[in-house]
Amino acid sequence: MDKLMHKIGLHGKSFIPLLMGFGCNVPAIMATRTLESRKDRVMTMLIIPFMSCSARLPVYVLLISAFFPHNQGLVLFSIYLIGILIAVLSSVLFKKLLFAKQEAPFVMELPPYRLPTMLGLAIHTGERTFEYLKKAGTVILAISIILWAAMAYPQLPLDTRAHFAGEQQTIEANLEAAKASGGDVAALEGQLTALHGERAERALQHSFAGRLGMALEPLTRPAGFDWRTDIALVGGFAAKEVIVATLGTAYSLGDIDPEDPTPLAQQIRNDGRWTSATALALLVFVLLYAPCLVTVAAIRQETGSWGWPVFSMVFNTLIAFGAAVAVRHVTMLFL
Repeated sequence: MDKLMHKIGLHGKSFIPLLMGFGCNVPAIMATRTLESRKDRVMTMLIIPFMSCSARLPVYVLLISAFFPHNQGLVLFSIYLIGILIAVLSSVLFKKLLFAKQEAPFVMELPPYRLPTMLGLAIHTGERTFEYLKKAGTVILAISIILWAAMAYPQLPLDTRAHFAGEQQTIEANLEAAKASGGDVAALEGQLTALHGERAERALQHSFAGRLGMALEPLTRPAGFDWRTDIALVGGFAAKEVIVATLGTAYSLGDIDPEDPTPLAQQIRNDGRWTSATALALLVFVLLYAPCLVTVAAIRQETGSWGWPVFSMVFNTLIAFGAAVAVRHVTMLFL
């Protein structure tokens, strides 16, 4: 791969870290230690986050199944290709603007090849499984709890809660009377459902997370993102898997039937603020925006400074926002 990688400003040894990035960006960042040149290491680390790691896959599955049920494979494959394309273009840009100097020749000592043993495979697979379960049971769980608390508190003022309680009692009384007299039960049940939804939305907007999302909404409106999506994206900076958990929490706060909850994909699809263009823009944004907190820490550790991790967060987010806006508006022309 050395000849091909040199055309985009990278070293042949950069190929394996980039390939590893499709699994997890953190070990991919650490794998850049095999590169002798600091220029090659930094460039590779900067474009690894564009490789779509497995943590983003739950977001892809949720949105693609909700809005593109007949072209799931094509849309998913296109998302991966977009990440590769942006990585290539970014590498060319970095080569011309940030690292315009002599390229390192390809010199590599080939170790003896060994046939993997079943025991070795089992050990490594077990280690990776344990690491993910540890991450899911500690980091992701803790962040989900914090985000839930931020979306639940502070509660609505007493007078607002009393108003909704009074409205609910009135509708429920009318509903009981309608059931007894054979009145329009369906209309009253619809009013009760709308009231629950309005109360849940008002409560979420009043919470700490809701206020943050409302503050960010004017900035993200060109990409089609509402305040609930903004809350999920902020949480996704800690770990991309949290995006789905945060959306689930935000929408479940208005669920009035815990015995038979509506699937999150269906709730999003039924939300009038969501369109196929918005979903596609969000897919591109999640693919490209700032790497997760652990990846940022890994870049900091490998580069020895905070400059490059901060640059990565800012550059990736700007690229992601511009791409999301472009994708949304182009998609709207055809859908």
